[in-house]
Amino acid sequence: MKTFAPAFQAHLDEGTTTLAWCWRITRADGATFGFTDHDRTLAFDGTDFEPESGLTASEVRSGSDLSVDAQDAEGVLTSERITETEILDGRWDNAAVEVWRVNWAGTGQRVLMRRGAIGQIRRGRLAFVAEVRSLAHVLGQTVGRTFQATCDAALGDARCGVDLEDPTFKGIGAVIDLLRDRAFTASGLGSFTSGWFTFGTLDWTSGANAGRRTEVLGHEVTDGVAILTLLEAPVRAIAEDDAFIIRAGCDKRMETCGAKFGNTANFRGFPHIPGQDAVLRYATKDGGHDGGVL
Repeated sequence: MKTFAPAFQAHLDEGTTTLAWCWRITRADGATFGFTDHDRTLAFDGTDFEPESGLTASEVRSGSDLSVDAQDAEGVLTSERITETEILDGRWDNAAVEVWRVNWAGTGQRVLMRRGAIGQIRRGRLAFVAEVRSLAHVLGQTVGRTFQATCDAALGDARCGVDLEDPTFKGIGAVIDLLRDRAFTASGLGSFTSGWFTFGTLDWTSGANAGRRTEVLGHEVTDGVAILTLLEAPVRAIAEDDAFIIRAGCDKRMETCGAKFGNTANFRGFPHIPGQDAVLRYATKDGGHDGGVL
């Protein structure tokens, strides 16, 4: 149950109220934004909550179980504060949200209704709808290690131990020719064998996508020229001479960990764990009961 300050409670008891919704949103890059459905700017706690930002809210959906409570915030894509490019860029993904109920006639009378995060964002031609999820959504996330045959470490992290700054696993290149919206030929990578950067990461260092990171889906080498295919097409178009830094990828198998990285000692999977096919096994005189794949 929410506890209200005496002055705010007295205002609510009057029957005629001057209330507004305010949202404070903090993105992963540290940028903080304030929005309100009131018709003038409200300010408190060092944040200006701007009107005419193209943001309005639905009713709050709450339950008494452990399901994720949510509220939809709808806005127009013509807003200078929330642009389609930034939404596609992922800058608003999982941004922290505070939802306040405020007396706009005196912002000292306010209450924090909930905290949450930006969830699914649905886009149309002229507007977007962002889901504001309650903190209960964290309960649905995997915490701790995952017991699986493949490695659950991220390549290059502390648990993995591979140094991705080693020139063996790092390349510097530039776009030669665009083949599709997410595939292109690249210079500077002719010394690497095909597949070396498959499942790796690519960081753009120049061009319209500078500062953004993307995943590499495929890497082929033909006559000394690399052909790279990205997992997703960048928000901004790729252009010739766009420079990038690319790092090797891993398919999370123990064989790759040893042959490609010489890192078997740090393999974080369980290659001999029985799979679901173990349930279907039956006794035979020829053996086949060692937990291997059928």
